[in-house]
Amino acid sequence: MKKILVVAKWEYFEKVKSKAFIISLFLMPVIMVTFAILPGLLANQEDKNTKAIGVIDLSGEVASIFTQRMQDRYKLPDGQPRYIIQVIATGKHVNLEEALHQGDEKVVTDEIEGYCIIGATLSDSLVEYRSKNVGDFRISNRIEENVRQILTEKRIAALGLDPVLLKDLKVPLNVRPVKLSKSGEAEGGGFEQVFFTAYIFLMMLFFLINTSGQLLVRSMLEEKGNRIVEVLVSSCSPTELMAGKVLGLSGLGFTQIGFWALIGLAATLQFGVTLVPVSHALLLVIYFVLGYLFYAAIFIALGSPVTTEQEAQQINSYLVLVLILPLVIAFPAMQNPNAGWIRILTYFPLLTPTMMALRIPIQTPSVWEILSTIILMSVCIVGGMRVAGKIFRVAILSTGKRPGFAEMLRWVKTG
Repeated sequence: MKKILVVAKWEYFEKVKSKAFIISLFLMPVIMVTFAILPGLLANQEDKNTKAIGVIDLSGEVASIFTQRMQDRYKLPDGQPRYIIQVIATGKHVNLEEALHQGDEKVVTDEIEGYCIIGATLSDSLVEYRSKNVGDFRISNRIEENVRQILTEKRIAALGLDPVLLKDLKVPLNVRPVKLSKSGEAEGGGFEQVFFTAYIFLMMLFFLINTSGQLLVRSMLEEKGNRIVEVLVSSCSPTELMAGKVLGLSGLGFTQIGFWALIGLAATLQFGVTLVPVSHALLLVIYFVLGYLFYAAIFIALGSPVTTEQEAQQINSYLVLVLILPLVIAFPAMQNPNAGWIRILTYFPLLTPTMMALRIPIQTPSVWEILSTIILMSVCIVGGMRVAGKIFRVAILSTGKRPGFAEMLRWVKTG
Protein backbone atom coordinates (compact mmCIF):
# COMPACT_ATOMS: atom_id res chain seq x y z
CA MET A 1 0.00 0.00 0.00
CA LYS A 2 2.88 2.36 0.74
CA LYS A 3 4.23 1.99 -2.79
CA ILE A 4 0.74 2.42 -4.25
CA LEU A 5 0.31 5.68 -2.33
CA VAL A 6 3.72 6.93 -3.48
CA VAL A 7 2.78 6.34 -7.13
CA ALA A 8 -0.67 7.88 -6.58
CA LYS A 9 0.82 10.94 -4.87
CA TRP A 10 3.27 11.49 -7.71
CA GLU A 11 0.58 11.09 -10.40
CA TYR A 12 -1.78 13.44 -8.54
CA PHE A 13 0.60 16.29 -7.75
CA GLU A 14 2.36 16.08 -11.11
CA LYS A 15 -0.95 16.72 -12.90
CA VAL A 16 -2.71 19.00 -10.41
CA LYS A 17 0.03 21.63 -10.64
CA SER A 18 -0.16 21.83 -14.44
CA LYS A 19 -1.59 24.94 -16.08
CA ALA A 20 -3.92 22.83 -18.22
CA PHE A 21 -5.57 21.34 -15.12
CA ILE A 22 -5.99 24.72 -13.40
CA ILE A 23 -7.49 26.26 -16.54
CA SER A 24 -9.89 23.32 -16.97
CA LEU A 25 -11.20 23.80 -13.42
CA PHE A 26 -12.70 27.13 -14.41
CA LEU A 27 -13.16 26.57 -18.13
CA MET A 28 -15.33 23.44 -17.98
CA PRO A 29 -18.18 24.99 -15.90
CA VAL A 30 -18.20 27.90 -18.33
CA ILE A 31 -18.39 25.51 -21.28
CA MET A 32 -21.20 23.48 -19.69
CA VAL A 33 -23.30 26.53 -18.86
CA THR A 34 -22.60 28.03 -22.29
CA PHE A 35 -23.70 24.85 -24.10
CA ALA A 36 -26.85 24.72 -21.97
CA ILE A 37 -27.88 28.38 -22.29
CA LEU A 38 -26.31 29.77 -25.48
CA PRO A 39 -28.38 27.72 -27.99
CA GLY A 40 -31.60 28.99 -26.41
CA LEU A 41 -30.38 32.59 -26.41
CA LEU A 42 -29.31 32.38 -30.04
CA ALA A 43 -32.60 30.71 -31.02
CA ASN A 44 -34.59 33.55 -29.42
CA GLN A 45 -32.48 36.29 -30.98
CA GLU A 46 -34.23 37.81 -33.98
CA ASP A 47 -32.95 39.73 -36.98
CA LYS A 48 -32.89 43.50 -36.71
CA ASN A 49 -33.89 44.17 -40.33
CA THR A 50 -37.31 44.26 -41.94
CA LYS A 51 -38.06 41.28 -44.15
CA ALA A 52 -40.38 41.19 -47.15
CA ILE A 53 -42.81 38.25 -47.26
CA GLY A 54 -44.97 37.49 -50.28
CA VAL A 55 -48.45 35.94 -50.27
CA ILE A 56 -50.53 34.18 -52.90
CA ASP A 57 -54.13 34.05 -51.69
CA LEU A 58 -56.23 31.71 -53.83
CA SER A 59 -59.31 32.35 -51.67
CA GLY A 60 -59.21 36.13 -52.07
CA GLU A 61 -60.34 36.53 -48.44
CA VAL A 62 -57.20 36.29 -46.36
CA ALA A 63 -54.44 38.42 -47.92
CA SER A 64 -55.61 41.86 -46.71
CA ILE A 65 -56.19 40.76 -43.11
CA PHE A 66 -52.98 38.73 -43.12
CA THR A 67 -51.00 41.77 -44.35
CA GLN A 68 -52.37 44.01 -41.62
CA ARG A 69 -51.77 41.56 -38.79
CA MET A 70 -48.24 40.59 -39.79
CA GLN A 71 -47.22 44.24 -40.06
CA ASP A 72 -48.99 45.35 -36.87
CA ARG A 73 -48.10 42.49 -34.55
CA TYR A 74 -44.38 42.16 -35.13
CA LYS A 75 -42.18 45.21 -34.67
CA LEU A 76 -38.48 45.94 -34.66
CA PRO A 77 -36.91 47.64 -31.61
CA ASP A 78 -37.22 51.02 -33.39
CA GLY A 79 -40.96 50.53 -33.94
CA GLN A 80 -40.76 49.69 -37.63
CA PRO A 81 -42.66 46.63 -38.88
CA ARG A 82 -40.62 43.43 -38.82
CA TYR A 83 -42.38 42.14 -41.95
CA ILE A 84 -43.53 43.90 -45.09
CA ILE A 85 -46.13 41.83 -46.94
CA GLN A 86 -46.26 41.83 -50.73
CA VAL A 87 -49.43 40.41 -52.25
CA ILE A 88 -48.23 38.54 -55.33
CA ALA A 89 -51.69 37.40 -56.41
CA THR A 90 -55.12 37.13 -54.82
CA GLY A 91 -58.54 35.87 -55.90
CA LYS A 92 -60.20 32.65 -56.99
CA HIS A 93 -59.28 33.18 -60.65
CA VAL A 94 -55.52 33.47 -60.09
CA ASN A 95 -53.32 31.61 -62.58
CA LEU A 96 -51.39 29.58 -60.03
CA GLU A 97 -48.58 28.62 -62.41
CA GLU A 98 -47.82 32.23 -63.28
CA ALA A 99 -48.12 33.32 -59.65
CA LEU A 100 -45.67 30.63 -58.56
CA HIS A 101 -43.22 31.62 -61.28
CA GLN A 102 -43.45 35.25 -60.18
CA GLY A 103 -43.00 34.35 -56.52
CA ASP A 104 -40.04 32.06 -57.20
CA GLU A 105 -38.34 34.77 -59.20
CA LYS A 106 -38.78 37.29 -56.36
CA VAL A 107 -37.24 34.82 -53.90
CA VAL A 108 -34.30 33.97 -56.17
CA THR A 109 -33.51 37.65 -56.74
CA ASP A 110 -33.80 38.34 -52.98
CA GLU A 111 -36.66 40.77 -53.50
CA ILE A 112 -38.56 38.86 -50.82
CA GLU A 113 -37.48 36.43 -48.10
CA GLY A 114 -40.14 33.92 -49.11
CA TYR A 115 -43.85 33.64 -49.84
CA CYS A 116 -46.81 31.61 -48.66
CA ILE A 117 -49.62 30.06 -50.67
CA ILE A 118 -53.08 30.04 -49.09
CA GLY A 119 -55.69 27.58 -50.39
CA ALA A 120 -58.79 28.44 -52.38
CA THR A 121 -61.27 27.42 -49.67
CA LEU A 122 -61.51 28.10 -45.95
CA SER A 123 -61.48 24.34 -45.33
CA ASP A 124 -58.07 24.00 -46.99
CA SER A 125 -55.69 23.62 -44.04
CA LEU A 126 -52.49 23.37 -46.10
CA VAL A 127 -50.42 26.56 -46.37
CA GLU A 128 -47.19 26.25 -48.30
CA TYR A 129 -44.19 28.47 -47.54
CA ARG A 130 -41.49 28.71 -50.21
CA SER A 131 -38.11 30.24 -49.44
CA LYS A 132 -34.39 29.74 -49.93
CA ASN A 133 -34.10 29.52 -46.13
CA VAL A 134 -36.69 27.17 -44.67
CA GLY A 135 -34.69 26.93 -41.44
CA ASP A 136 -36.12 30.21 -40.11
CA PHE A 137 -38.92 28.58 -38.13
CA ARG A 138 -40.15 31.93 -36.73
CA ILE A 139 -41.53 33.05 -40.08
CA SER A 140 -43.29 29.78 -40.85
CA ASN A 141 -44.68 29.57 -37.30
CA ARG A 142 -45.99 33.13 -37.44
CA ILE A 143 -47.53 32.58 -40.85
CA GLU A 144 -49.20 29.43 -39.53
CA GLU A 145 -50.48 31.16 -36.39
CA ASN A 146 -51.98 34.17 -38.18
CA VAL A 147 -53.52 32.25 -41.08
CA ARG A 148 -55.06 29.78 -38.61
CA GLN A 149 -56.61 32.61 -36.61
CA ILE A 150 -57.99 34.27 -39.74
CA LEU A 151 -59.50 31.05 -41.07
CA THR A 152 -60.99 30.24 -37.65
CA GLU A 153 -62.57 33.67 -37.39
CA LYS A 154 -64.05 33.39 -40.86
CA ARG A 155 -65.50 29.95 -40.13
CA ILE A 156 -67.07 31.30 -36.93
CA ALA A 157 -68.53 34.23 -38.88
CA ALA A 158 -69.92 31.78 -41.47
CA LEU A 159 -71.84 30.08 -38.65
CA GLY A 160 -73.45 33.40 -37.74
CA LEU A 161 -71.35 34.02 -34.62
CA ASP A 162 -69.31 37.06 -33.66
CA PRO A 163 -65.57 36.43 -34.25
CA VAL A 164 -64.78 38.85 -31.41
CA LEU A 165 -66.18 36.25 -29.02
CA LEU A 166 -63.29 33.97 -29.97
CA LYS A 167 -60.87 36.03 -27.88
CA ASP A 168 -63.20 35.90 -24.86
CA LEU A 169 -63.63 32.15 -25.21
CA LYS A 170 -59.89 31.47 -25.08
CA VAL A 171 -58.73 30.58 -21.57
CA PRO A 172 -55.05 31.25 -20.74
CA LEU A 173 -53.63 28.08 -19.21
CA ASN A 174 -50.21 27.06 -17.96
CA VAL A 175 -49.46 23.48 -16.96
CA ARG A 176 -46.95 23.21 -14.09
CA PRO A 177 -45.56 19.66 -13.84
CA VAL A 178 -45.04 18.38 -10.29
CA LYS A 179 -43.19 15.11 -9.75
CA LEU A 180 -44.57 12.72 -7.14
CA SER A 181 -42.34 10.38 -5.16
CA LYS A 182 -43.29 6.74 -4.64
CA SER A 183 -44.74 7.75 -1.27
CA GLY A 184 -46.97 10.30 -2.96
CA GLU A 185 -45.09 13.42 -1.85
CA ALA A 186 -44.68 16.31 -4.26
CA GLU A 187 -41.04 16.83 -5.20
CA GLY A 188 -41.50 19.62 -7.73
CA GLY A 189 -39.20 19.96 -10.69
CA GLY A 190 -40.32 20.40 -14.27
CA PHE A 191 -38.73 19.23 -17.48
CA GLU A 192 -35.96 21.84 -17.32
CA GLN A 193 -34.73 20.66 -13.92
CA VAL A 194 -34.99 16.99 -14.88
CA PHE A 195 -33.10 17.54 -18.11
CA PHE A 196 -30.47 19.72 -16.47
CA THR A 197 -29.84 17.15 -13.72
CA ALA A 198 -29.21 14.41 -16.30
CA TYR A 199 -27.26 16.83 -18.48
CA ILE A 200 -24.90 17.76 -15.62
CA PHE A 201 -24.26 14.11 -14.77
CA LEU A 202 -23.61 13.07 -18.37
CA MET A 203 -21.33 16.01 -19.12
CA MET A 204 -19.30 15.58 -15.92
CA LEU A 205 -18.87 11.84 -16.44
CA PHE A 206 -18.03 12.40 -20.11
CA PHE A 207 -15.43 15.04 -19.30
CA LEU A 208 -13.91 13.13 -16.38
CA ILE A 209 -13.56 9.85 -18.28
CA ASN A 210 -12.34 11.61 -21.40
CA THR A 211 -9.63 13.64 -19.65
CA SER A 212 -8.57 11.08 -17.04
CA GLY A 213 -8.56 8.28 -19.62
CA GLN A 214 -6.35 10.29 -21.93
CA LEU A 215 -4.00 11.18 -19.08
CA LEU A 216 -3.77 7.53 -18.05
CA VAL A 217 -3.01 6.23 -21.53
CA ARG A 218 -0.57 9.01 -22.37
CA SER A 219 1.20 8.58 -19.04
CA MET A 220 1.78 4.91 -19.79
CA LEU A 221 2.76 5.71 -23.37
CA GLU A 222 5.29 8.33 -22.25
CA GLU A 223 6.83 6.06 -19.61
CA LYS A 224 7.15 3.22 -22.11
CA GLY A 225 8.69 5.54 -24.69
CA ASN A 226 11.44 6.94 -22.47
CA ARG A 227 12.00 3.61 -20.67
CA ILE A 228 11.11 5.02 -17.24
CA VAL A 229 8.62 2.19 -16.78
CA GLU A 230 11.50 -0.28 -16.49
CA VAL A 231 12.85 1.65 -13.52
CA LEU A 232 9.39 1.87 -11.97
CA VAL A 233 8.65 -1.86 -12.17
CA SER A 234 12.04 -2.57 -10.62
CA SER A 235 10.90 -0.64 -7.54
CA CYS A 236 7.28 -1.81 -7.39
CA SER A 237 5.15 -4.50 -8.97
CA PRO A 238 3.05 -3.79 -12.09
CA THR A 239 -0.10 -4.25 -9.98
CA GLU A 240 1.08 -1.62 -7.49
CA LEU A 241 1.98 0.70 -10.35
CA MET A 242 -1.44 0.26 -11.97
CA ALA A 243 -3.28 0.75 -8.68
CA GLY A 244 -1.26 3.88 -7.93
CA LYS A 245 -2.01 5.37 -11.33
CA VAL A 246 -5.74 4.67 -11.00
CA LEU A 247 -5.83 6.06 -7.46
CA GLY A 248 -3.85 9.18 -8.33
CA LEU A 249 -5.82 10.04 -11.47
CA SER A 250 -9.09 9.23 -9.69
CA GLY A 251 -8.15 11.73 -7.00
CA LEU A 252 -7.36 14.25 -9.72
CA GLY A 253 -10.73 13.71 -11.35
CA PHE A 254 -12.68 13.89 -8.12
CA THR A 255 -10.83 17.11 -7.25
CA GLN A 256 -12.32 18.59 -10.40
CA ILE A 257 -15.79 17.26 -9.60
CA GLY A 258 -15.58 18.54 -6.01
CA PHE A 259 -14.61 22.00 -7.21
CA TRP A 260 -17.49 22.07 -9.68
CA ALA A 261 -19.87 20.80 -6.99
CA LEU A 262 -18.86 23.77 -4.82
CA ILE A 263 -19.62 26.10 -7.73
CA GLY A 264 -23.02 24.43 -8.14
CA LEU A 265 -23.72 24.74 -4.42
CA ALA A 266 -22.76 28.41 -4.49
CA ALA A 267 -25.08 28.97 -7.47
CA THR A 268 -27.89 27.17 -5.62
CA LEU A 269 -27.49 29.35 -2.54
CA GLN A 270 -27.10 32.54 -4.55
CA PHE A 271 -29.95 32.12 -7.04
CA GLY A 272 -32.18 29.68 -5.16
CA VAL A 273 -32.13 27.21 -8.05
CA THR A 274 -31.70 23.53 -7.23
CA LEU A 275 -29.48 22.05 -9.94
CA VAL A 276 -29.55 18.48 -8.57
CA PRO A 277 -32.26 17.42 -6.07
CA VAL A 278 -30.87 16.12 -2.78
CA SER A 279 -33.03 12.99 -3.06
CA HIS A 280 -31.19 11.99 -6.24
CA ALA A 281 -27.70 13.18 -5.35
CA LEU A 282 -26.54 10.07 -3.46
CA LEU A 283 -27.64 7.63 -6.16
CA LEU A 284 -26.09 9.75 -8.89
CA VAL A 285 -22.80 9.91 -6.98
CA ILE A 286 -22.78 6.10 -6.59
CA TYR A 287 -23.34 5.54 -10.31
CA PHE A 288 -20.81 8.26 -11.11
CA VAL A 289 -18.07 6.52 -9.10
CA LEU A 290 -18.98 3.08 -10.45
CA GLY A 291 -19.01 4.35 -14.03
CA TYR A 292 -15.67 6.06 -13.65
CA LEU A 293 -13.95 3.00 -12.14
CA PHE A 294 -15.36 0.72 -14.83
CA TYR A 295 -14.15 2.96 -17.64
CA ALA A 296 -10.78 3.31 -15.89
CA ALA A 297 -10.40 -0.49 -16.08
CA ILE A 298 -11.23 -0.37 -19.80
CA PHE A 299 -8.68 2.37 -20.43
CA ILE A 300 -6.01 0.36 -18.62
CA ALA A 301 -6.82 -2.84 -20.51
CA LEU A 302 -6.94 -1.19 -23.94
CA GLY A 303 -4.41 1.57 -23.34
CA SER A 304 -1.48 -0.27 -21.76
CA PRO A 305 -0.51 -2.13 -24.98
CA VAL A 306 -0.49 1.02 -27.17
CA THR A 307 2.83 2.13 -28.58
CA THR A 308 1.91 5.30 -30.50
CA GLU A 309 -0.07 8.48 -29.90
CA GLN A 310 -2.33 7.65 -32.84
CA GLU A 311 -3.37 4.35 -31.26
CA ALA A 312 -4.12 6.15 -27.98
CA GLN A 313 -6.37 8.65 -29.78
CA GLN A 314 -8.23 5.85 -31.56
CA ILE A 315 -8.99 4.08 -28.28
CA ASN A 316 -10.21 7.31 -26.72
CA SER A 317 -12.43 8.13 -29.72
CA TYR A 318 -14.15 4.71 -29.60
CA LEU A 319 -15.00 5.07 -25.91
CA VAL A 320 -16.18 8.65 -26.42
CA LEU A 321 -18.71 7.41 -28.99
CA VAL A 322 -20.17 5.08 -26.35
CA LEU A 323 -20.45 7.97 -23.89
CA ILE A 324 -22.22 10.15 -26.49
CA LEU A 325 -24.97 7.57 -27.11
CA PRO A 326 -27.01 8.50 -23.98
CA LEU A 327 -27.06 12.13 -25.13
CA VAL A 328 -28.55 11.01 -28.46
CA ILE A 329 -31.38 9.05 -26.82
CA ALA A 330 -31.91 11.48 -23.91
CA PHE A 331 -35.30 12.80 -25.06
CA PRO A 332 -36.89 9.39 -25.84
CA ALA A 333 -35.57 8.11 -22.52
CA MET A 334 -37.10 11.05 -20.66
CA GLN A 335 -40.47 10.59 -22.36
CA ASN A 336 -40.68 6.89 -21.51
CA PRO A 337 -38.00 5.92 -18.95
CA ASN A 338 -39.53 2.48 -18.34
CA ALA A 339 -39.65 1.39 -21.99
CA GLY A 340 -38.35 -2.12 -22.64
CA TRP A 341 -35.43 -1.03 -24.79
CA ILE A 342 -34.41 1.56 -22.19
CA ARG A 343 -34.32 -1.11 -19.51
CA ILE A 344 -32.30 -3.43 -21.73
CA LEU A 345 -29.69 -0.71 -22.35
CA THR A 346 -29.58 -0.08 -18.60
CA TYR A 347 -28.10 -3.56 -18.09
CA PHE A 348 -25.36 -2.99 -20.67
CA PRO A 349 -22.40 -2.13 -18.34
CA LEU A 350 -20.93 0.49 -20.66
CA LEU A 351 -24.23 2.38 -20.53
CA THR A 352 -25.54 1.49 -17.07
CA PRO A 353 -24.33 4.64 -15.23
CA THR A 354 -25.50 7.06 -17.90
CA MET A 355 -28.86 5.33 -18.50
CA MET A 356 -29.61 5.33 -14.77
CA ALA A 357 -28.65 9.01 -14.65
CA LEU A 358 -31.33 9.66 -17.28
CA ARG A 359 -33.98 7.58 -15.52
CA ILE A 360 -33.48 8.53 -11.85
CA PRO A 361 -34.42 12.24 -12.12
CA ILE A 362 -37.53 11.43 -14.20
CA GLN A 363 -38.98 8.36 -12.53
CA THR A 364 -36.78 6.60 -10.01
CA PRO A 365 -36.50 2.89 -10.91
CA SER A 366 -37.57 0.21 -8.46
CA VAL A 367 -35.30 -0.80 -5.57
CA TRP A 368 -34.48 -4.18 -7.12
CA GLU A 369 -33.46 -2.51 -10.39
CA ILE A 370 -31.19 -0.07 -8.56
CA LEU A 371 -29.61 -2.84 -6.48
CA SER A 372 -29.19 -5.17 -9.45
CA THR A 373 -27.46 -2.50 -11.56
CA ILE A 374 -25.16 -1.54 -8.67
CA ILE A 375 -24.23 -5.22 -8.17
CA LEU A 376 -23.73 -5.60 -11.93
CA MET A 377 -21.39 -2.62 -12.06
CA SER A 378 -19.48 -3.78 -8.97
CA VAL A 379 -18.92 -7.24 -10.46
CA CYS A 380 -17.86 -5.71 -13.80
CA ILE A 381 -15.42 -3.38 -12.04
CA VAL A 382 -13.81 -6.20 -10.05
CA GLY A 383 -13.62 -8.43 -13.14
CA GLY A 384 -12.47 -5.56 -15.32
CA MET A 385 -9.71 -4.55 -12.93
CA ARG A 386 -8.47 -8.16 -12.72
CA VAL A 387 -8.39 -8.47 -16.51
CA ALA A 388 -6.78 -5.02 -16.84
CA GLY A 389 -4.16 -5.99 -14.26
CA LYS A 390 -3.20 -9.14 -16.17
CA ILE A 391 -2.89 -7.22 -19.44
CA PHE A 392 -1.05 -4.36 -17.75
CA ARG A 393 1.60 -6.64 -16.21
CA VAL A 394 2.64 -7.89 -19.63
CA ALA A 395 1.86 -4.91 -21.87
CA ILE A 396 3.61 -2.25 -19.77
CA LEU A 397 6.99 -3.66 -20.82
CA SER A 398 6.03 -4.60 -24.38
CA THR A 399 7.33 -2.56 -27.32
CA GLY A 400 7.05 -2.73 -31.07
CA LYS A 401 3.86 -3.82 -32.80
CA ARG A 402 0.66 -3.51 -30.80
CA PRO A 403 -0.63 -6.98 -29.77
CA GLY A 404 -3.86 -8.25 -31.28
CA PHE A 405 -7.00 -9.29 -29.43
CA ALA A 406 -6.05 -13.00 -29.47
CA GLU A 407 -2.67 -12.30 -27.90
CA MET A 408 -4.22 -10.08 -25.19
CA LEU A 409 -6.74 -12.84 -24.47
CA ARG A 410 -3.86 -15.27 -24.01
CA TRP A 411 -2.27 -12.84 -21.50
CA VAL A 412 -5.49 -12.86 -19.51
CA LYS A 413 -5.71 -16.66 -19.47
CA THR A 414 -2.08 -17.19 -18.50
CA GLY A 415 -1.70 -14.14 -16.27
